[in-house]
Amino acid sequence: MDFGLKGKKAVVSGSTAGIGLAIATALAAEGAKVVVNGRTEARVNAALEKLRQRHKTADLEGVAADLGTASGVDSLVKQIPRADILINNLGIFEPKPFAEIPDADWLRFFEVNVLSGVRLSRHYLPGMLINNWGRIIFISSESGFQIPAEMVHYGMTKTAQVAVARGLAESVAGTGVTVNSVLPGPTASEGAVGFLDSLAKKSGLSPAEMEKEFFKSARPSSLLKRFETPEEIAAVVTFVASAQSAAISGASVRAEGGVIRSI
Repeated sequence: MDFGLKGKKAVVSGSTAGIGLAIATALAAEGAKVVVNGRTEARVNAALEKLRQRHKTADLEGVAADLGTASGVDSLVKQIPRADILINNLGIFEPKPFAEIPDADWLRFFEVNVLSGVRLSRHYLPGMLINNWGRIIFISSESGFQIPAEMVHYGMTKTAQVAVARGLAESVAGTGVTVNSVLPGPTASEGAVGFLDSLAKKSGLSPAEMEKEFFKSARPSSLLKRFETPEEIAAVVTFVASAQSAAISGASVRAEGGVIRSI
């Protein structure tokens, strides 16, 4: 199947590792012109090198900017004024008891996880409408539907992303622009693997034993019963970003391994 992505310009926020890097890699493999983003030049350059090793002829750009701030978004869009595809992947998470989450954390999580995508979408959407073609995808989470008790502030932002994506999709009805959210489940990203390893050491378990325990106690509804790989999520995102996905808009595309029980 030809995904129709050759020559399309794709901006992937937070794409120096994990799901973001896997998405950038998959889009580059389809011939898209990919913009890699991270907070530091070192991280961006390292990611670009990994991509070039995988796809020697890939058309790549890198922008170091903290998109969790308005000034960071301004810096990126000045360097990359237009895009055909926007993947709002930037996100942070941190387990913390609800009573211990201060106002500053709520605001920080909202600005990084939600406002980064809002600001980028606000910039790139008008150009997409002029061209009558575009894809905006918010990388949400199963946590947006089943709010985790151990990080309510994170779950709140994932629900907000779904709401923003649906509202934007409504606003572009009848055009060639689609807006969707994709809901990964627990994924073996850089942060999640590090967190799991730290829990394993504290518990005296091996990483494999800790993974099994995690799905037994924390995500018992999972049908997959393992962490997804970033590449598995990237494959879904790449299809949703493709020309072949024109019939999908305003959707919350579930790629969460069956964690969400509702049908």
